[in-house]
Amino acid sequence: MPMKRRDFVRTSAVYGSVAGFFPPMAFPAKPDIGSTETWFDKPMRWAQLTLVENDPGQYDPDFWLDYFSRTHSDAACLSAGGIVAYYPTKIEFHHRSQWMGKSDPFGYLVRGCRERDMVVIARTDPHAIWQDAFDAHPEWAAVDSEGNKRRHWSNPELYVTCALGPYNFDFITEVHREIMSLYAIDGIFSNRWAGHGICYCNSCKRLFHDFSGLELPQSDRRLDPVYQHWSEWRRIRLYDLWQLWDGEIRKINPHARFIPNGFPDKRIAGEQSAILFTDHQARRGMIPPWSNGKRAKEFRAVMGKKPIGGIFSMGLEEPYRWKDSVQSEAEVRIWVAEGTANGMRPWFTKFSGTLYDERWLSFVEDIYKWHHKAEVYLRNEKPLANVAVVYSEQTQRYYGGEKHQENPGHHDLGMYHALIEARIPFEMVHDQYLDAGHVDPFKLLVLPNIAALSDRQCQQIRDYVKRGGSLLATFETSLYDEHGKKRSDFGLGDIFGVSYDDQVEGPMKNSYLRCEKENGHYHLVLDGLHGTSRIINGIYRLDIQPVEEFPSPLTLIPSYPDLPMEHVYPREPSTDIREIFLREIGQGRVVYFPWDIDRTFWEILNVDHGRLIKNALHWAIQKDQPVRVTGQGILDVTVWQQKHSMTVHLVNLTNPMMMKGPFRELIPLTDQKVSIRIPSGKKLADVQLLVAGVSPDYNLDDDHVDLVVPQIMDHEVIALDLA
Repeated sequence: MPMKRRDFVRTSAVYGSVAGFFPPMAFPAKPDIGSTETWFDKPMRWAQLTLVENDPGQYDPDFWLDYFSRTHSDAACLSAGGIVAYYPTKIEFHHRSQWMGKSDPFGYLVRGCRERDMVVIARTDPHAIWQDAFDAHPEWAAVDSEGNKRRHWSNPELYVTCALGPYNFDFITEVHREIMSLYAIDGIFSNRWAGHGICYCNSCKRLFHDFSGLELPQSDRRLDPVYQHWSEWRRIRLYDLWQLWDGEIRKINPHARFIPNGFPDKRIAGEQSAILFTDHQARRGMIPPWSNGKRAKEFRAVMGKKPIGGIFSMGLEEPYRWKDSVQSEAEVRIWVAEGTANGMRPWFTKFSGTLYDERWLSFVEDIYKWHHKAEVYLRNEKPLANVAVVYSEQTQRYYGGEKHQENPGHHDLGMYHALIEARIPFEMVHDQYLDAGHVDPFKLLVLPNIAALSDRQCQQIRDYVKRGGSLLATFETSLYDEHGKKRSDFGLGDIFGVSYDDQVEGPMKNSYLRCEKENGHYHLVLDGLHGTSRIINGIYRLDIQPVEEFPSPLTLIPSYPDLPMEHVYPREPSTDIREIFLREIGQGRVVYFPWDIDRTFWEILNVDHGRLIKNALHWAIQKDQPVRVTGQGILDVTVWQQKHSMTVHLVNLTNPMMMKGPFRELIPLTDQKVSIRIPSGKKLADVQLLVAGVSPDYNLDDDHVDLVVPQIMDHEVIALDLA
């Protein structure tokens, strides 16, 4: 039987706590980064060389050092140890490269980078061991649910390690100490350090039972209570490992850090890190290119101004793992442009020092040279967007289980894509940071089915609206508490002005929304839809009872038969059931959709749904935006302020391969009309197009500057120098 709540909380006091089950204050405060510890913000362009075991003695390290210089790379991540050691380690069972002989491949690269005044961090990978290590220490290996030691899924010569037991806590700790003692580098970056699924080794069994009183879960079903306990324990255990490694590294070099490659709680990662990197290297499957920018926004929501590097790969990221492949130039350019426009610092990674395909070298060099030239305009102080999308890790963890709750992440993706199409600059806000300091810079908060919200979080949102903020929410937002327990009514029902009738309809077929006039006029949310009396409905809807007076621009046309064709006619041509709720509260405005408009939009990309979301966003923010861009095509628009300038990034996503890569070519957009609001108290000194390298004609009208960008291939940056 699962332990009682009070027992779980008591146990957590020993281990600490992570957002989710427990209050967020149980973890130690973030490290104090003193004024002398300045390397974290220095690097703007990262290079990673991931060696393979037979590289030493065969590849040309001086070629790579020269390439680092040509690309103006000011930081490098270099292979050091873990599965393979690339330096003369003295640690037993730390497997040396069989090709390195008496050389020191890692040390040679470190010295070359130091001569170039580069920051250097070591890459370790602790996720597998060799047979000799396994024979001596079988307890280091991960165990499957049947009790079998886990062979590596790709290379059966190796065993998969247990990330949460003595291999990482003891052996890799010793490896990290040795690397730091020998080379005094700036940090250690560990790949695949967090494990691969549930491990059933004796160490995990004992530690998890001590933590929870439970046996290890037999499934990884997200809503299984035992699995949720295990997920919580895993987060805490990984946090302990992070602190151990970081502490040992700092004993040797106080300015160095352990930098994890991924962590299961973004809030904790953001608070504890001086610098982080997003390992979202390229597209795979049906991922749009803006996904790289989305990842940047998510990390920035927890990192604030702290630097974030965006790792991009030369190779394809499809599941068949062609690690020595090379992507097209157009694909790499658009991926890096998305990261740069959204505040990430580029980090190229090359697997293997031996070159089989050299086509990528020249265009990555071009990208980095431009980035170096434009660096002063890329050191951003703060974003200037006034719209923010809330994203919720606790909803991801604790919401779901019903048919209408499948694919919960599609709400987020659909809303994100609608904002891109609407050309509205926006940021993201983590659900653990809904206090005034984090949300008040924004005029509008968007909640795409943020279902799991605590009473405290609901009150924070309520207070935000009372202070004049606007809100747009969809579907089951606030219908569940922070642990995924369903409420009897919306936690934000008083703000929405509605009550839940405890009924979900769907999946609906052949249902529509009737576009209604009121007092002879269409509401602004129906702009562009005046030529039709109806648009298609979503897939699931909630039965809602209004408790306030509302306009009725959209009402329900219930489902009716779609076959036989002779019977395809509405049984109820109209109803008075509202399908959008619009209200004004003080200086703010609230929009609530009681149906899955965002998830449906992601699934079918219906143009009317995109237009309806765009109109609702414009109504909620009263068309008050820091920048407006009009013209053909799909653009991601971001806006930033630097110390003495502001920039508007325009990333051209217009391409037949936008939703399924790779780009074959870049298709230019022309004649984009841009109007930019100059920050209060600033005066315009000059305007530049940083990619085109020209100073365009512009008109200055009070606090706005208007210009036309004649052409955008992948990326253009409008820089306004401010006096």
